[in-house]
Amino acid sequence: MRTNATPRYDASVNTTGCCPRFNPEGWDGQELHFKDKPFVKATTHSVMHIPVNMGSVFARVNKHIEDAGASDPDRFIVLSRDVSPWSSEHLFAVSKPVANEEMTTLSGDYVTKLFEGPYSQARAWDEEMRQIARHRNAEGREVYFFYTTCPKCAKAYGKNYIVGIAAVA
Repeated sequence: MRTNATPRYDASVNTTGCCPRFNPEGWDGQELHFKDKPFVKATTHSVMHIPVNMGSVFARVNKHIEDAGASDPDRFIVLSRDVSPWSSEHLFAVSKPVANEEMTTLSGDYVTKLFEGPYSQARAWDEEMRQIARHRNAEGREVYFFYTTCPKCAKAYGKNYIVGIAAVA
């Protein structure tokens, strides 16, 4: 895949008025190569890994991204990871800086794996992504997840797709 590219995000079907139905085609087994790829960095609060303010944080960040004209709907991705049982970090891919938000960049090589199932499997998915990284001699690197729909929309669509993204270089 080209540097700083992600698989195409197909948002063409949205029957919930919230999250589009995720089209998993092209997301499994991809190699992503980032070089100073810009992201908005946001933090949410959790209680034992269960987010408590994700909706309001995502709404704020998405509004700022939209206001800045910094989104690419075909390349939408939010990388999320728990930094503790009480806090999670979210990186929203953008095309340029976004005012009133913290900016960061990522550089490195990443691999993806598509999962489908209940959020309760997150611990097993995290371990599987870490195993993939170990096989690439990248133990201890970051593992992120792209939660493609909110729980309400996952239930409405009958599928809960999550994309694991592991740093391998």
